[in-house]
Amino acid sequence: MSESNPVKVITNQGDNTVLHLLQTSIASGSSLDIVTPAFSIFALNALMDQLRNLSRVRIILIEDIFEQPVSDYLRRYEIAQKRNQIAGNNYEIRLRNQMMNASIAKDISKMIKRKIEFKKIKGQTTMAPMLILNGNTEGASSFVIQSTFSFTGDGIGLTESSNLTPMTALMNLSEVNASMTDSFNAAWNDKSKTVSVDQSVIDRIQKMAQEKSPEWLYFVSLYHLFNDRLDELDEDNIIRKGTGFKETKVWNALYPFQRDGVVGLIEKLEKYNGALLADSVGLGKTFSALAVIKYYELRNDRVLVLAPKRLRENWVTWTQNTKTNFLAADRFGFDVLNHTDLSRTSGYSGDINLSTLNWANYDLVVIDESHNFRNNNHYDGRQSRYERLMEDIIKQGTKTKVLMLSATPVNNRMNDIKNQISFITEGDEHALRKYGVANIDEELRRAQTRFNEWSLLQPSKRTTQRFLDMVNPGYFEILDRFTIARSRKHIEKFYDSAALGSFPIRLRPKTIKSQIDLSGQFPPLNDTYESIGRLRLALFQPMAYVMPNKKAKYAALYDTKTGRGNATFRQEDREQALTGLIRTNLLKRLESSVNSFGLTLQRMLDSVDDAIRKIDEANQNVDELASITAFEDDDDIADAFDAEAVGKKVKILIGDIDRIRWRQDLEDDRNILRNLANDATTVKPENDAKLADLYGLMEEKWQHPLNANNKKIIIFTAFADTAAYLYDNLAGTIKTKYGLNTALITGGQSKNKTNMAGVKVTDMNDILLNFAPLAKQRDANDRRAPEEIDVLIATDAISEGQNLQDADYLVNYDIHWNPVRIIQRFGRIDRIGSKNSQIQLVNFWPDVDLDVYLDLEDRVRSRMTLLDVSATGDDNVLQTEREHTDLDYRREQLQQLQNEVVDLEDMNGSISITDLTFNEFKQDLTGALKEHEAELNRAPKGMYAVTSASLLNEAVPGAILVLRQSGETQRQDNSLAPFLLVYMSTDGEVKLNYMYAKQILDYFKRLCLGQTSILEDVVTRFNAETNGGRDMSHYSELLNEAIQSIKGKKIEVGINSLFTPGGTAMDAAEAVAQESDFELISFLIVKEAIDGNK
Repeated sequence: MSESNPVKVITNQGDNTVLHLLQTSIASGSSLDIVTPAFSIFALNALMDQLRNLSRVRIILIEDIFEQPVSDYLRRYEIAQKRNQIAGNNYEIRLRNQMMNASIAKDISKMIKRKIEFKKIKGQTTMAPMLILNGNTEGASSFVIQSTFSFTGDGIGLTESSNLTPMTALMNLSEVNASMTDSFNAAWNDKSKTVSVDQSVIDRIQKMAQEKSPEWLYFVSLYHLFNDRLDELDEDNIIRKGTGFKETKVWNALYPFQRDGVVGLIEKLEKYNGALLADSVGLGKTFSALAVIKYYELRNDRVLVLAPKRLRENWVTWTQNTKTNFLAADRFGFDVLNHTDLSRTSGYSGDINLSTLNWANYDLVVIDESHNFRNNNHYDGRQSRYERLMEDIIKQGTKTKVLMLSATPVNNRMNDIKNQISFITEGDEHALRKYGVANIDEELRRAQTRFNEWSLLQPSKRTTQRFLDMVNPGYFEILDRFTIARSRKHIEKFYDSAALGSFPIRLRPKTIKSQIDLSGQFPPLNDTYESIGRLRLALFQPMAYVMPNKKAKYAALYDTKTGRGNATFRQEDREQALTGLIRTNLLKRLESSVNSFGLTLQRMLDSVDDAIRKIDEANQNVDELASITAFEDDDDIADAFDAEAVGKKVKILIGDIDRIRWRQDLEDDRNILRNLANDATTVKPENDAKLADLYGLMEEKWQHPLNANNKKIIIFTAFADTAAYLYDNLAGTIKTKYGLNTALITGGQSKNKTNMAGVKVTDMNDILLNFAPLAKQRDANDRRAPEEIDVLIATDAISEGQNLQDADYLVNYDIHWNPVRIIQRFGRIDRIGSKNSQIQLVNFWPDVDLDVYLDLEDRVRSRMTLLDVSATGDDNVLQTEREHTDLDYRREQLQQLQNEVVDLEDMNGSISITDLTFNEFKQDLTGALKEHEAELNRAPKGMYAVTSASLLNEAVPGAILVLRQSGETQRQDNSLAPFLLVYMSTDGEVKLNYMYAKQILDYFKRLCLGQTSILEDVVTRFNAETNGGRDMSHYSELLNEAIQSIKGKKIEVGINSLFTPGGTAMDAAEAVAQESDFELISFLIVKEAIDGNK
């Protein structure tokens, strides 16, 4: 280039690039000075040969890439990604995908130590980007570039760039070079304007070159995968300053895991207007909710708690100024109403006048046991409770946030959680569109379809992992956005047991199979079951006996429109279904206690006798009997019902019934019931074998305590009759012989009892306070420390929402047919922070083999009703063709309960919400952020680590690739979009494609977590195979194969979506066209163990 033509325009196209100019201009002895906002190892590596010829290289950085700003997690992440371009920027993805970062960094690190110096500008100093090459020898080229320049791959023309502005190089103008060099030197030598960052740069690049531990790579990968959720993990940014929240007694009473949950709930309430807390049984959801309530009360928000009636006092107690309320100093002021109050428009609920209550004026509504609102039933002429809550509280008036509590929010219908989520979204199915879920309802319908397919599998194949493989990613995203769900195992894994106080050890359950009658007079169970099966139960299905010409009129009165009027539930069908439940109830009462069985039989006999008497009286006055068809006016019909109807809620005029047929069937039932009742009366308390076995267990427990001098026992039964029978026959003896007090709780205040003086039996909480004074903190507030109740006999009125961990021994006197209830009962004593080192569960079972028992039960019922144990506890009547599979399913569950105490999420064949979120991975990330956030911010993309396949049985040699797809946001087929995880085996086959994101993450975690040091044996062999990481062709080929598999899978998903409702994914499939759409974030190399395994 001659002096007469000193200007060279550089377009960074073709060979007209800064890179080419440097490569052709640098001579031995030349020096290079650069002022740049950023630099990358790829730009330096492209000039490696030329750098060796330079006498020196000086680089001034005009943007700070080292200091971490003071802000929140998310903002710091975003800033770090913009600054952290040493390992390449978005235009250098192709270079980073070659997987050579580490080996390049090793070479660059050596070069920097030899001849490259770095400084950064200080304070308010400003400099424009420039590049100065001084030839320094005769004939050597010199030039200056001063422009919008950056010393990165795109800035020097090594890669493509969106910057189309040409640069100008002033060639071989000695005065210009001298002037610009003087300007550079002035800044370089002025300590007030620049400062050395050599060591910071070397440290950063050396860390890129260093071998990484598997755990560190796992944390870095999580940091990118969940970067859009960092705001959910940032406690300091979520909790408003100046509220005094962290000085409240309730906050300081929480365990660390509860505090984390509270912060997460507040974040979701602020971000999405609602949240669902679905922690497992015994993890203190009530206390977590109380903390959330206090936070909003401190913001002067008005709060309403809606609770089941039986749990009302659990909430009211915290609002009262009593000695037993150890949170009284927090001055809670929320209102408490029962779920049933939503059906009322007048009267009082506690101190609240329902006729004048302003339902629409609540800022926060807390719904305890929210699964009770899983159904959105529609009734003609009146609002359902669901509709009242949605329309009059949530949608009306002030903007209402919704916090729901449930250990079991998902039943065997995905619609269960849909209706709860609708409280948060106010029914807007597009509420998560900006988060990648186009239609909530459609995703839940897809999930239901997958669940139906899964539930038809044989029990051995009906595993959680199989369901996770089948379920659509959008369902993960919905649950992950709205829910917090932790299990006992999760808490034990992620939190310090010393700070928590550990869970008690669960002893193996005791299984007791008692006979019925010590005297042997009661007939064999098989005969009794057969007799129950022969009952017609005519009393309970009068519609079946209405004259054919009268049925239409009654159908108009009693048939019910369902599904918003699209279907009809016939009263006759309802009554027929009821008879199956009644037979089941008789079976369960017999299993509970022969006394309860006998009482029920006698009540049924009395009702049958009354019906027969009415028929006989009517037959004496046939001509005077009224018929419903004779009346046109509703008032006249009502009057006739009052005079001549049978039935209570469903009234039928006796003149409209086929009295001959009905009486005959009633008489047949009466004969069977009499025989059964006579059998029951032969069993007196003194020869009740089961009662004797129970008392024997209690004596054994008192004589050989599990924990130091702990005498407390809880006895659960499903039936109030059984509970009263046990109290009447045990309380006196226990008091006389052992001096211990007994109490009875059945839910009805008038029927509660205790033989401890001074206890208000009409107040269930007073009974519980004196049974569990430690858990309820009675003695801390009442120094009189009265005596205690040591034996508590109760129905399921207290099976939920109660902390009774003073006790260490729990008896299920009858096995509730729903396994959820068994686990919930045990959750009263199986709680975190228990003072007991071990606890015992005792289950009484019918005295027959389990298979025989189930077969007998199946024959008695008209059809089988079963439960998925992840659920709320209500029946799901399944189709006939599924009954055999479900019978096997229930047999497996009950067998498991005989052998071990399980959590809901561990029950065979169940699906728990804890399985369906990324909470455990975000918890790992939370821990990593607290200790290593600065290092995570500096961690470059493209890192790898090497682990051993021997750490995981399911692992195979290969690589787990973490990729980011440009422009991808929809979660239709990928729950981590825009990120994708692919597990490639070393032979190039796809072990798990990107649609199995949670499973791959689980593998990633199990292969890495806890591996805090490099694994020398596999790393040594990896380096030998790849020449120290310089030959990554094999893994680069795996990356290419993974990208091709993603393209193919997306096209397949797109084609399949053409045949499913809710839109298609074809646009996304067609948009995937080139490798540059995928950015390599990190990769885990899985090597076979040194002994050759795998």
